[in-house]
Amino acid sequence: MEVDEIKRIRIEKIKNLKDIGINPYGGKFGPIDDIKSILDAFQEEKEVVIAGRLMAVRSHGKVLFADILDQTGSIQLFIKIGVIDAEIVKALDIGDIIGVKGTLFVTKMGQQSLRVLSIDVLSKSLMTLPEKWHGLKDVEIRYRQRYVDLIANTDVKDLFIKRSRIVSLIRKFLDDQGFLEVETPMLQPLAGGARGRPFKSLHNAYDMDVFLRIAPELYLKRLLVGGMERVYEINRNFRNEGVSTRHNPEFTMLEVYQAYGDYQDMMKLTEDLVSGLAKEITGSCKVMYQGKEIDFTTPWERRSFAGVVKEKFDINPEDSAEVMLEKVKAKKSAKVNVDKLTRSAVMKIVEDVLEEDEIVNPVFFTDYFTFLCPLAKTMPDNPDISQRFEAFVAGMEIGNAYSELNDPVEQRKRLLEDLEDDVETGNRCIDEDFLNALEYGMPPAGGLGIGIDRLVMLLTDAASIRDVILFPLMKPQQK
Repeated sequence: MEVDEIKRIRIEKIKNLKDIGINPYGGKFGPIDDIKSILDAFQEEKEVVIAGRLMAVRSHGKVLFADILDQTGSIQLFIKIGVIDAEIVKALDIGDIIGVKGTLFVTKMGQQSLRVLSIDVLSKSLMTLPEKWHGLKDVEIRYRQRYVDLIANTDVKDLFIKRSRIVSLIRKFLDDQGFLEVETPMLQPLAGGARGRPFKSLHNAYDMDVFLRIAPELYLKRLLVGGMERVYEINRNFRNEGVSTRHNPEFTMLEVYQAYGDYQDMMKLTEDLVSGLAKEITGSCKVMYQGKEIDFTTPWERRSFAGVVKEKFDINPEDSAEVMLEKVKAKKSAKVNVDKLTRSAVMKIVEDVLEEDEIVNPVFFTDYFTFLCPLAKTMPDNPDISQRFEAFVAGMEIGNAYSELNDPVEQRKRLLEDLEDDVETGNRCIDEDFLNALEYGMPPAGGLGIGIDRLVMLLTDAASIRDVILFPLMKPQQK
């Protein structure tokens, strides 16, 4: 049956309900019981009140069997015409949201069910749901119409319930360690704290350019200056860049800053947080992801980035961009395509090659070249190497941490050097207020960023970042 014909029939049913004095888009209903609690403590002849969506209807003469679904589960309804007005029963369709009062019983087949005594129509559906046995499979439609995806695919709803639990557990973990959750601006006069191409807009009242934040880092460090010694933010960031299975223009990050700590403290915090999450969410530190077992058991492996780059490409941190490029070209496995020759541009190619390695279990890469880390302290015995790590799991970067640079003179110098090296974003501004804050004195600190979306991917076996974002940004549909 065509969609327009289905709508026409259902609109006629709405008219019929109104003719007998029933509002097909009813108001408040309840208080209600959730279906899972009813089933967990099932008691025959107990009166209950539930509300949810009709997911299946089976007619047997004057008796109707139907399945109703709420957020917690589903239960079979036993609806008898006579007990329930025949006009109401005839008006019901799969997809309708109803409120039901009745008594619990067990059918002859042994199925726990609800004998319906009254029905309130709360929202008449005009659209048919995807077929029961096929569900909603078209990925494009699933992302564009997530509301249908959640109705049709219970595993999708379960994934997002898990995501909510993961975020709650992260908050509890940090709160229990004395960290304070804070909020910093998403609308900023300068886009800083990371490399990324920002989204730009205009603030009319101030007649000034503003940017959606690419990272909250510089504002969180201002709070360290102000004496807030342990802070974190679960924040939305925006980068006007490409889309892939691991990248979305809008994404969620956890950033944590601990005064009087360093990147080693952040390493321990990362291990404990992520391995603890794995255990809470999956029941084990060993998690299956896309057919491979990931072992989050601590301690995680450490590898030297500088050592790996030296071994694979013979690149040294003091090499010029030209020398680095020649060394990369000598490796046939590397795809060489540099728009503007800088050391960072060459190292981006190197990092892409390294990400192709078969990294499954968590690995901390340390010893990053200083010119790649303008906001990090250097090693006391080697100014070419920074106090930084990146955490990789299953080939994905999930975390990044520094011993934060707190020397305002050195920070200005490093930011100016980074501007000359940055060919990706076109950013040519320095946050003078941030440097001014450093001049008041920022305590030595460790700082950490973890990608929440990618972490959820790993803990829910999701292949794409779009699978773990409720409403990912989509390209406009062709008309």
